[in-house]
Amino acid sequence: MTFVLGLTGSIGMGKSATAELFRVRGVPVYDADATVHALYRGTAAPLIEAEFPGSVIDGAVDRAKLALLVVGNSEAMKRLEAIVHPLVRSAERDFLVQAMKSSAPLVVLDIPLLFETKGERRCDAIIVVSTDYTVQKKRVLARPNMTEERFTALLARQMPDAEKRKRAHVMIDTTHGLADAAKQVEAVIRAFNGRKGYAAARHIQGTGNHA
Repeated sequence: MTFVLGLTGSIGMGKSATAELFRVRGVPVYDADATVHALYRGTAAPLIEAEFPGSVIDGAVDRAKLALLVVGNSEAMKRLEAIVHPLVRSAERDFLVQAMKSSAPLVVLDIPLLFETKGERRCDAIIVVSTDYTVQKKRVLARPNMTEERFTALLARQMPDAEKRKRAHVMIDTTHGLADAAKQVEAVIRAFNGRKGYAAARHIQGTGNHA
């Protein structure tokens, strides 16, 4: 039975690069962020426009315009989540169905807010990607249009890294670069490949938590 690894990590920790390390080693990876981006250009766009008029331009959600309508407004954010979350969960289930049909021994669910959305209940084990705070801050501030104020605001939305480390089964440290992280990823694959997983079947059958 396919074993499901949840992959998470705060901004600037190297989570996306780590997900790619799994992908190039033949482990199927579900990318929650990429799914949301696709939905904003497709199925979710008309639903979001109906709920938040003016948020869609040329058939795709304009994230900046949408942000003006929902950021800082908890009621509006809940309405947005009520539209997007079921679609994301459906895509995740489709990914797991395909993985089980193909007898994939191991898959990764790459979900930035895994703990914050109680997504760990849909996984057999959790990996957190982490690094030192000074390295994290340097990476994030090097991004275009990033400021210290925005960095602080983004961190405030996420569970503290120390808490994620406590809750995870495995930590991948990206402090020393991709080559070092790759060795850690290979060790994780060796450790979990072939283990019997239960989360995928629960998720597909609808008996897991889909919050």
